[in-house]
Amino acid sequence: MMILITYDVNTETSAGKKRLRKIAKECVNYGQRVQNSVFECVADTAKFLQIKNKLEKIIDKDTDSLRFYYLGNKYKTKIDHIGAKPSFDIEGTIII
Repeated sequence: MMILITYDVNTETSAGKKRLRKIAKECVNYGQRVQNSVFECVADTAKFLQIKNKLEKIIDKDTDSLRFYYLGNKYKTKIDHIGAKPSFDIEGTIII
């Protein structure tokens, strides 16, 4: 299933800047960045729970925000992109 992960981290302190970097690094491990604080991740339920658990441990629930949008398995019909930074097919073949 496709999960859209978005976050907003308070970066007024050095601890907040550190949390922002940690969240971004964790999200890169599971999906592709489509905007500054938005990641598209394809994962099964177990993998998603793993991601969610890791991110929940990083954020400060009093000042930061973390959102998960569940687009399901037929996500390709639910995404319409216009403009810069076109994405690639996460489940497709990558040639290096």
